[in-house]
Amino acid sequence: MTPRLLRSLALLVGLLLVSGRPTGARDLSPLPFLATYDFSPQAQATSARRVNAPYKVWNAAILWFGRVTPTENSVDARVKYDDNHLYIRVAASDRRLWYDTSPSSDDLTAWDAVTLHLDIDGNVGSVPDASTYRFDAQLVSWEPRDNYQAAYQGDGSGWVTASVPFTTTSVWRGVAPNNQEDDRGWALTYYIPYDSLGLSGPPAQGTVWGMALALHDRDDADGTPIADQVWPETMDPQQPATWGQLAFGMPTYSPPPAIPGGTVTIRQGLEGATVMDADVGGSSVCGQPAAPDYFPTWGELNYAGKEFLNIQNQSDVADWPCFSRYYVTFPLGALPSGKVIVSATLTLHLFGGAGEGWDPGPQPSLIQVLTTDQDWDESTLNWNNGPLAKENVSAAWVDPVDEYTGPPGIPWEWDVSRAVAEAYALGTPLRLVLYEADGAYHSGKYFVSSDAGDWNEVGRPTLTITWGRAVADLSKVAAPTSGDQGTPITYTLSFLGTGNTLTLTDMLPPGLSEPGGFEREGTSVTPTYDSGQHRLAWSDTPPVGQEVVIRYTATTTTSDCQALINTAALGAAGGEPSTATTTIIANPQRIYLPLVLKDNNEV
Repeated sequence: MTPRLLRSLALLVGLLLVSGRPTGARDLSPLPFLATYDFSPQAQATSARRVNAPYKVWNAAILWFGRVTPTENSVDARVKYDDNHLYIRVAASDRRLWYDTSPSSDDLTAWDAVTLHLDIDGNVGSVPDASTYRFDAQLVSWEPRDNYQAAYQGDGSGWVTASVPFTTTSVWRGVAPNNQEDDRGWALTYYIPYDSLGLSGPPAQGTVWGMALALHDRDDADGTPIADQVWPETMDPQQPATWGQLAFGMPTYSPPPAIPGGTVTIRQGLEGATVMDADVGGSSVCGQPAAPDYFPTWGELNYAGKEFLNIQNQSDVADWPCFSRYYVTFPLGALPSGKVIVSATLTLHLFGGAGEGWDPGPQPSLIQVLTTDQDWDESTLNWNNGPLAKENVSAAWVDPVDEYTGPPGIPWEWDVSRAVAEAYALGTPLRLVLYEADGAYHSGKYFVSSDAGDWNEVGRPTLTITWGRAVADLSKVAAPTSGDQGTPITYTLSFLGTGNTLTLTDMLPPGLSEPGGFEREGTSVTPTYDSGQHRLAWSDTPPVGQEVVIRYTATTTTSDCQALINTAALGAAGGEPSTATTTIIANPQRIYLPLVLKDNNEV
């Protein structure tokens, strides 16, 4: 065969700068009687741990701290409120139970006891003042409570005894207190009347108090020192600014005005996404690998790679070996930058639950979604090292499985819009923890995990996010992005109206001619140009969501090779402007590659 001549075209390279609810199941509308308040994640984001207390509901918000070891206690605390008082229940796994048979207010915390700190002015201040209160209460269930509790108030430097009426109750589970036989644990409940704090009723929705908890532990008659377990972990009882936050009412999320732009679905394996998850605690087997003693090893159990998970809790502290929390982390890199989170939904697929074959059988669960701001490793994650919750953000009732019909399972949904918006604004993955604060036995629920095989990939935990473009979010592009002297450059500016008067300014750099050829869509106003300031100006009041597009053309006038940087700003009176910058290269240097000739001898 005759040789064939193959030619490659010469390549022209320009130097460019680039500017930078389940179907058919329980209604998942907002829970009845659940008070809510609205705040933006950007405005309310805080490093303080927060518990959002629901109003007039049976189930309380939950938080946790501590560890399960022979000498350490793990604590679940539940918080809610009604028209008369604040309710806080603290339940602890505890191997040895001890209380004082001759109690004194001076040493209540030298035994098994709880201290509750409240600051009705918020978690602020470097010393306890008149707005701060401390409530000590000790374990005991059959004695009059008056001798086993005490109240204090801040005086500007420390704590002084105060006449602040409150009520506590306590229960224990195990053999008996005050001996060297192993028990399971105990719980203490506070009822704090508002009038005891000088209030006429419950705080308004959205009110934030300071709150801290300390669990005191005693494991023998001699009182061998054991460190307190505290929430938050850095709290100092003398410095309210180190305490956590108690917010009255559940948060909601109202996105800024935006036009939906798209939907992103994130699931393990979908589009290459890695969604890490694991449950900790008892999982679906009530911690059997740690039985029968539990305390030495239960807190270190790891279930990496398990294809399903359990979320479970109940009010009987004796059954803490069956308690199970679920951690999941979703990457958010698939979301385009600079957008508005319109809504986000977490979907888990249910296929079973605890209590099959028992009377009563499986019970409904109010499963709560909480955020955390710490990374974790599935291969080492356990109850003792699992990150604490930053804030509870959502909850949904999950009914028991009446009839399992096979994969992918029964879908259940949680609204996680606010959590996604906060993580997106911070540039972090979405890190969630799911847990419950139910009272009933057999309320655990089994869901498909991210480790499920491809035969049930649809059943894996799924995050669905709808995003949009914010109104008054300025976009600017130039075409072409480079050119010789005399090249016309078309600039396109676009944004969405807010219903308010908006002002646009665009500063043209030296090296560009006076703009012309104006085109406009969604506005009746043509920009004006101040040649002395090299500034284009426009002002109008487009309706909310109305897309405004302004185009104009300017010609490069410089003969030098240089970057021409063009910045525009759009804003309303009293607000921060949205800016957009575009860069073009005038008279770019060019590199021409040689013509390459190649003989291809085919046989």
